[in-house]
Amino acid sequence: MILDIILKGFVVTISLIVAIGAQNAYILKLGLLRQHVFKAVLFCILSDLLLISLGVLGLGFFIKDNQILINSIAIFGIVFLCFYSFLSFKSALKNESLKIDDEVKTNPLKQVISLLFIFTYLNPHTYLDTILLIGGIGANIEDNLKLYFLLGALLASTTWFVSLGFGARLLIPLFKKPITWKILDISIGILMLLIAYSLIDLIK
Repeated sequence: MILDIILKGFVVTISLIVAIGAQNAYILKLGLLRQHVFKAVLFCILSDLLLISLGVLGLGFFIKDNQILINSIAIFGIVFLCFYSFLSFKSALKNESLKIDDEVKTNPLKQVISLLFIFTYLNPHTYLDTILLIGGIGANIEDNLKLYFLLGALLASTTWFVSLGFGARLLIPLFKKPITWKILDISIGILMLLIAYSLIDLIK
């Protein structure tokens, strides 16, 4: 029974967080640049644990019914994602940003965490996935077994973000080519616009 609950938490969580999103795209880029990877991965794992725990404890019902909060987050998210999309397109045109070596300019940790905070906590889809969907499923589990569901969710989050952040290094030879970086930056820019567009449906 316990193993089944852990597995359920793992499968449900991994199936939702693996979907390509702003947070995942940024972690991939940090991994390729080898910048603050451990701290960024840890931030994402702890954020998942916090949000999923809140969902399992029932906070999801509050957010689901608070349309004003959802509208506010959605509007801010649309503006920010469009701005970051512009920066990604702009980055694709800069040759100096297409290098992966020891001389690459490292972004300040404060800036990295700030962007991750925005991608994580000011994205309505984050709350839909972690608090409402994953947390909602966990909330229906018996109280004495919820901890095991959270353990499974934590294992899934850790597996995914560690693989994404540190596994990106295996792709470094490919990203030594400027054209690959251009494709990534353009793809991220398009992704941000698509996510921003999808947030429009949340506004009522």
